[in-house]
Amino acid sequence: MVLSHGGKKMWCVPELNDEYIERMEDILNLYAREYYEKEPVICLDEKPIQLLEDLKKTRLSDRDGIKIKKRDHQYKRKGTANTFCCVEPLAGKYHLYVTKNKKGVEFAKVMNRLSKKYKKADVINIVMDNYCTHTKKALTDYYGVEKGTELWNQFEVHYTPKNASWLDQAEIAIGLYSKQCLGKDRISNIETLREKTKAWNKAINKKKLKINWEFTVDKAREKFNYN
Repeated sequence: MVLSHGGKKMWCVPELNDEYIERMEDILNLYAREYYEKEPVICLDEKPIQLLEDLKKTRLSDRDGIKIKKRDHQYKRKGTANTFCCVEPLAGKYHLYVTKNKKGVEFAKVMNRLSKKYKKADVINIVMDNYCTHTKKALTDYYGVEKGTELWNQFEVHYTPKNASWLDQAEIAIGLYSKQCLGKDRISNIETLREKTKAWNKAINKKKLKINWEFTVDKAREKFNYN
């Protein structure tokens, strides 16, 4: 299965400067490459999640023979959680990791898990934004200088331009996850969130849902009118 995406209706370009163009074209050229198992392209982003507990049980009502779920509007806040959403678009592989937060320690652990997932790769290309924890320092702080540096060097990092989340295909994965897994149901604890996420992750990987990225460097130059 293939999900097509042309980058439409997602523009957010406050300033088209040299850095923006350089990073954008770097990522678009990366996306234009043919699939090569030894040099996978992984996109990463985080999805913060509000944990909410229903104060009254959800009930079913019968309307003309159709069961309708009714949920009370009252709820109790139970804190927050986070999901690291990682996707390999050309392979249709999704790796989602539920964590308590998105601090540097959790980012370091996710990078380590990805390195093990792709241990046969020569280099792992990773696309992510400029969030403060997305750095080598997060890895060396947690694993120590030697191991952290060794781990960081397994990746070739491609940072998106500032205010350009539309260039990260993990945003598409987050959209699917939010709609198909999280939905409108309230989730009150991180254990339930992990169970639901694990089940969805397994199901989406069975489908091998690839992302067909259609926006190219040539289209960017035409769209933004630069050479």
